[in-house]
Amino acid sequence: MSLAPAPPRGVPFHVPHTAERQDDYLRQVLASGDLDGNGPYSARATEILARITGSPHVLLTPSCTHALEIAALLLELAPGDEVVMPSFTFAPTASAVAMRGAVPVFVDCHPDTLNMDESLLEAALTERTRAIVAVHYAGVACEMREIQRIADAYGVPVIEDNAHGLGATYQGRPLGGFGTLSAQSFHATKNVHCGKGGALLVNDPELVERATIIRDRGTDRHQYFLGQVDKYRWVDLGSSYILPEVLAALLAAQLEEFDAVQKRRHALWDTYHSGLAGWAADERVALPTVPADREHSAHLYHLVLPSEEDRTALLQHLAERDVRASVHFLPLHTSPAGLRYGRSAPGGCPVSERVADRLVRLPLHTELSDAQAGRVVEALASFRTGTTDGAERATDREDRS
Repeated sequence: MSLAPAPPRGVPFHVPHTAERQDDYLRQVLASGDLDGNGPYSARATEILARITGSPHVLLTPSCTHALEIAALLLELAPGDEVVMPSFTFAPTASAVAMRGAVPVFVDCHPDTLNMDESLLEAALTERTRAIVAVHYAGVACEMREIQRIADAYGVPVIEDNAHGLGATYQGRPLGGFGTLSAQSFHATKNVHCGKGGALLVNDPELVERATIIRDRGTDRHQYFLGQVDKYRWVDLGSSYILPEVLAALLAAQLEEFDAVQKRRHALWDTYHSGLAGWAADERVALPTVPADREHSAHLYHLVLPSEEDRTALLQHLAERDVRASVHFLPLHTSPAGLRYGRSAPGGCPVSERVADRLVRLPLHTELSDAQAGRVVEALASFRTGTTDGAERATDREDRS
């Protein structure tokens, strides 16, 4: 009896990328018995990440959440401090801050890129502000020049939450290299992955030594192995934030194929973008916006429908055609923990609320065939917004005109 999973029906929303060498690397690291971390596969993954991001100091972590927690410790966030961030992001962006007793201050997003609206940033800053978090939604860069200008004027560091943005650029520079600190994600849903994993990019050399201590349970164990101290001790706050070598082996295999993965994902993204342009214009559906000075990561492809009712109808329409689509973030300022631990910036976050109620993500992964991508486009082309009658939604555009 086979234990292999049955092949997914229709068009699956996500299938994790499989790298050609990953099984070999996993067998090798298991055979070596060197499972703890900071081994040769960690070194290989770190080397590739430094090349992609341009960051001089890369520390692998068990998740992007852990990288954000290290950042909060490095910045010595404390009760009463505030950290400004978008409301339209994933919970760990805020929870890493709240765990230190600091207050997440939520700012609204742009209606096109869905990134934090930098024009609202200064109004959110107070004398208690200790950092600004820039989240590059869908791997499209925030307006980093203006965000950095404001951060410099107020003397606060920028943290990049670059969970979506590996391989993307802003004005020719790779994302991950702008902030004082940057967090990466290698969750199974990301372009390249190791099941669960992450990295902290440390772009301020003065923070590197302490970051290595925090990552290794608050001890100077790393310095001990370098021969810099004769014994290692508990010297600071920290936790067990080192990525196990078995996961680093999987990550190294994935990263070695990064260029090919990106080429395939961009081809699929472009198929959606060109194939849906006419339909989206007719149906008042917003497609992703990528400003001219930015190169996106092809992490996800999203639609913003005219109404929440349209979103519900579209999800049903796609499901009936065996196309698996999904919604995305709920705004943090409206969530139970957001209301308890954070607060909204002046003016609230009305755009984030509207977007969250209307957004749909389409299947996008390396296992998606051209035929399947075409099937998604075809399914969308038969959908009509602003109606509740399924037959009318399924009529051709020519019949409607």
